[in-house]
Amino acid sequence: MKKFSIISIVCLLTACVHVTPDQAADDVVLTGAEIADKYLIVDTHIDVPFRLHRKPADVGSATESGEFDYPRAKQGGLNVPFMSIYIPASVDAAGGATELADKLIDDVENIVAEHPDKFSLVASTSDAMTTIASGKVGLALGMENGAPIAGDLTLLRHFHDRGIRYITLTHSKSNHISDSSYDEERQWAGLSDFGEILVLAMNGIGMMVDVSHVSDDAFYDVIRISQAPVIASHSSARHFVPGFERNMDDDMLRALASNGGVMQLNIGSTFISAASRQSSDDRTAIVKAYVAENNIDPTSDEARAAAMKIYKENPLTFATMTDVLDHVDHVVKIAGIDHIGIGSDFDGVGDSLPIGFKDVSDYPNFIDGLIQRGYSQADIEKILGANLMRVWRAVEAYAGQNL
Repeated sequence: MKKFSIISIVCLLTACVHVTPDQAADDVVLTGAEIADKYLIVDTHIDVPFRLHRKPADVGSATESGEFDYPRAKQGGLNVPFMSIYIPASVDAAGGATELADKLIDDVENIVAEHPDKFSLVASTSDAMTTIASGKVGLALGMENGAPIAGDLTLLRHFHDRGIRYITLTHSKSNHISDSSYDEERQWAGLSDFGEILVLAMNGIGMMVDVSHVSDDAFYDVIRISQAPVIASHSSARHFVPGFERNMDDDMLRALASNGGVMQLNIGSTFISAASRQSSDDRTAIVKAYVAENNIDPTSDEARAAAMKIYKENPLTFATMTDVLDHVDHVVKIAGIDHIGIGSDFDGVGDSLPIGFKDVSDYPNFIDGLIQRGYSQADIEKILGANLMRVWRAVEAYAGQNL
């Protein structure tokens, strides 16, 4: 269990800038594992629910697949992982987005019900601190793709009541709320009219607005409209992968900082390394050419088998912990130390995680890297969770003023 003092907990729940239990903490040399045990770790994007939807497993015990389970979370010092209630764009197009979101929330609730000694549900910053005091892993909820809202603000209230504390406005395709960075068709030139209404409604209800996945125009619409700080729950710096709109450029990082928000770093190799992204693009091109030349249905089992063979013959170039740390350094340089955190995308980026940061047991490796880069304990504490908690508190406070 983390060794938090009463002062630390009060600071995390209020407006303290620095949460160190001991004023002389930075005079004490600690390892990454010791710091992971000492400070709050919040990861804002882990795709466990959809992973279990496709292939059920008991994450209360060690699992053979995936990047998250209770033993590894405890080993890594993870306190509050946000479980991603991910709704694929294909489900939105076919219908059933709202129903799938409810089903995935049910599944998270069932994890807690099956392991009440290991997990608890987290719906507020105070819940997060209660969870830490209990020694449990607190499961918070974020919705990836606002499709389940279906243009109905009563559904926003419904999902807030069910524990959703941020919404990624869209995903791989533009939806009724926002254009997507991945979608060549930009039907709204940013946010839709309803999207603008939704952002303000989320502010009013105390739900964080998530700008990961949205188009650049939609990002600036959110920054212009939102009355509370926003988050990018799992994004990276475009500086390192030029032309990849899914990442945030330097002007966006500055705008996010001016808003008071935080970018939670996505560590997928193809997000953080140009070499890895090129490697992935090259493999995809080979698969597409093979399927076309042999008149194979791209959605068939034959196509999937061919892809697996081609991928094995053309291994992905993985990023490394150096790439992860370079992103942290860059965001700190551009936006400041108060505007960077972790939103790993574990269980959401397939087998493309960087060497040295493969699952939730590896946060101490990341912290060791931060120590080697010269970050103080106070700075590391901010990166691990205090920055996100600051934003979450601000969102709660804004909503509280408008009740």
